[in-house]
Amino acid sequence: MSTVKETVEVEVPVRTAYNQWTQFESFPHFMEGVEEIRQLDDRHNHWVTKISGVKREFDTEIVDQLPDERITWRTTSGDTQQKGTVRFERVDDTHTRVELVMDIEPSGVVEKTGDLLGVMDRRIKGDMKRFKQYIEERGDESGAWRGRIAPGDAGGTH
Repeated sequence: MSTVKETVEVEVPVRTAYNQWTQFESFPHFMEGVEEIRQLDDRHNHWVTKISGVKREFDTEIVDQLPDERITWRTTSGDTQQKGTVRFERVDDTHTRVELVMDIEPSGVVEKTGDLLGVMDRRIKGDMKRFKQYIEERGDESGAWRGRIAPGDAGGTH
């Protein structure tokens, strides 16, 4: 697996940054290559991506979610294998540090022959810059989900 990591500081309170990140269906607004995310329940999402001309569909499961601190997920189906964590750290009342760490396993010919780590690293840097711009221009979150999902919890559909 390849690991990519990016951190940005956003000019919104930690609660606002976290709340916006829980709005998974808004990800296509700032994530390159993400065409659609359908939230199936509190724990599961279905993704449609198109990267380097290759369309992929896969499902993810949130395995740990603690409001204003972190969201951790992993893929559960499809030919894309990834896991990741986004962390939120309060800098002060109006600034938040957002750190995204993802582990990605190349699955197709395009991913394996290309410089996956370089491509993913550039894409995630761009996604995080676009998230910063998206949330700062809005000034407020488009919605929120404040529930807690703990590792090992049963819940949602499988």
